[in-house]
Amino acid sequence: MDTTAGPGAAAPGNTAGPQDAVDATGSDHILEMRGITKRFPGVLALSDVNLSVRRGEIHAICGENGAGKSTLMKVLSGVYPHGSYDGDIVFEGRTAEFKSTRDSEHVGIVIIHQELALSPFLSIAENIFLGNERAARGVIDWNHTNSEAAKLLARVGLDERPDTRIIDIGVGKQQLVEIAKALSKEVKLLILDEPTAALNDEDSAHLLGLISGLRDLGITSIIISHKLNEIEAIADTTTVIRDGQTIETLDMRDPGVNEERIIRGMVGRSLDHRFPEHTPSIGDEVLRIEDWTVHHPLDQSRKVVDGASLNVRRGEIVGIAGLMGAGRTELAMSVFGRSYGAHISGRVYKDGKQVNLHTVGDAIKAGIAYATEDRKHYGLNLIATIRDNVSGAAIHKVSGRGVIDRNEELKVAERFRKELNIRTPTVEALVGKLSGGNQQKVVLSKWIFSDPDVLILDEPTRGIDVGAKYEIYTIINRLADAGKGVIVISSELPELLGICDRIYTLSQGRITGEVARQDATQERLMHYMTMEKDVTPR
Repeated sequence: MDTTAGPGAAAPGNTAGPQDAVDATGSDHILEMRGITKRFPGVLALSDVNLSVRRGEIHAICGENGAGKSTLMKVLSGVYPHGSYDGDIVFEGRTAEFKSTRDSEHVGIVIIHQELALSPFLSIAENIFLGNERAARGVIDWNHTNSEAAKLLARVGLDERPDTRIIDIGVGKQQLVEIAKALSKEVKLLILDEPTAALNDEDSAHLLGLISGLRDLGITSIIISHKLNEIEAIADTTTVIRDGQTIETLDMRDPGVNEERIIRGMVGRSLDHRFPEHTPSIGDEVLRIEDWTVHHPLDQSRKVVDGASLNVRRGEIVGIAGLMGAGRTELAMSVFGRSYGAHISGRVYKDGKQVNLHTVGDAIKAGIAYATEDRKHYGLNLIATIRDNVSGAAIHKVSGRGVIDRNEELKVAERFRKELNIRTPTVEALVGKLSGGNQQKVVLSKWIFSDPDVLILDEPTRGIDVGAKYEIYTIINRLADAGKGVIVISSELPELLGICDRIYTLSQGRITGEVARQDATQERLMHYMTMEKDVTPR
């Protein structure tokens, strides 16, 4: 089925007036957004934003969390329909008035959101053509569906059978399925919102290479990303948005444009130091883990953590580095009240005394907190307020005789809103409406309020811009200065090198190295991270 409007035709929900008589392919710009203003109750999200995208380029949009990047793309794609915002969208020379994403897709604009919109229990082929089925007389032609899906998978370099279920492939491959789905809709302008946020380096490189390949085929892309090194490597043009306004558009071919230049536009100042200065004051051992072994909950013959031992002292920030699948999260979750794994063995000592952490409640009572890497699914209640979330892990502290003291809960939430600079006018705001950086601050508030002695922070800055990262690092330093033991798990080696006093490396579930801050380099950590298990020669 042809899903693009023919020359001179207006898509459903679009209008083409006399001023739009320019030939659709005659302009150097495929897209212009003029004076876009978008309001939510009590919030001006976008104010007179302008964006021009040239045909066939990769155009990056950068800005701090909450700057309005995703909101602008939702306006463009019809998620926020025409009439809910002020300003004009001109696509291929025609004024567009999209009432829904179906309207924008009809003219060739496809958005891939950060939270992938795939049905996990349907096959790859079913997901690619969902809502755009290959059917005749109301009956799906499965042979044709799978054949067409196979061709699209080949185009994106995904070596999977079309009948493979989405739940059985990783996030990196799911991103490729989303792009294959976009190609099935004859995409002209592809919008990718944080496409590599949850990917490892290998999957990220493959995806960026694919986007470059689409540019060579004449497909225009808009990419939103906090990974400025990727922007610098792939983008032709970068537009910076700050506080809901367009700040500047940079030509990435200009030798004066680099990561530091983009950061200056994003935050309004130069970040000479990505990490705050910190002089640790390290005390006695607060946590020790010995010979910790964890088996996979489904394949119980497989060890995901194998005899791991580590320790943390008060006032110390300890990093855990490892490649995807090394067992970092599995180690943290299994220690935190055995919330992951099977046949767990080993010992945990808190302040020199052995503790039994059979449940999450046991871990919290012992003074151990774990901030998950997946804040949206496991760390927060997105449909609840900031107030409700902050008190969630220590509700007894704002309760009496089984009744929550709402006034006390409000005071606590308001205190953390100010101390951690959560950018919202009220703690009654829904957490799901906050930017990623502000959501992460709510996660930290929740666990800080529980007053733990040890905080395990799993990917604490994932999907967060450089300005918000600096604030998170400052909070981590303050926790250490208060005598807490802090464990930071991160996929970003520069982050671990910038904030940690010691770093452990994991490979295939085993601790392979322990490196002091002054001795740590990316090369040395990577060497330990790629060490294989000992193999006895035959």
